[in-house]
Amino acid sequence: MLFMQDVAKESAGTKFWRAVYLGIIGGIISGFVKIGWEGLLPPRTTIRNLTNPPQELMQQMGIPYRVTHAYFTYSGQHVQFVSLILHFGFSIVFAILYCWLAEYWLKVTFLQGTVYGFVIWIAFHIIILPALGTIPAPWLQPFDEHFSEFLGHLIWAWTFEICRHDFKARMKHVVIE
Repeated sequence: MLFMQDVAKESAGTKFWRAVYLGIIGGIISGFVKIGWEGLLPPRTTIRNLTNPPQELMQQMGIPYRVTHAYFTYSGQHVQFVSLILHFGFSIVFAILYCWLAEYWLKVTFLQGTVYGFVIWIAFHIIILPALGTIPAPWLQPFDEHFSEFLGHLIWAWTFEICRHDFKARMKHVVIE
C-alpha cells in the first residue's frame, strides 16, 4: 500500500512526460499496425485512393498537390511520404492523448483501448471528415470502407494500449492497474 501512495504523489509533469514517451512509442507502432491492416483490408477503392483522405485534407488546407502527393521510390513503388507523416503524426498525437487520459481516468482503457479506437473512428470517419467534405457522407461510403476503418481503429488503439501497459510495467517505479 505504501508503494501505491508513492505513485499517487507523482507530479502532473511526471505523468505528462510519461504519457508523451509511451504515446510516441505506441503511436509509431500502432501507425505501422494500421498501415498493415489497410494492406490486408484496403478501406478505399483504387480510384478513391488516388488522393487519400490525409492528402485531401491537406489540399483543403491549401497545401498544393505537388506537396501532398510527393513520393520517393522504394522497390519500384511510389511511397507517398507526406501523407505518411500525417498518418504517423495523427497516430502519435492520439496515442499520447490516450496515455495521458489513462493516467487520470483509467476507464479510457476499457476493453484494452478498443472503445477509445471506436470513439476516434466515429469522430473522424463518421462526423469530422465527412463534415469537412474530405470523405463522402457516411451513408455514401461503401461497407468495405466502414468495415476496414472500424476494425482498423480498434486494432490501432488496442496496439497502443498494449504498448502503454507493457512499457509502463517495465518502469519498475510504477504500479500497473
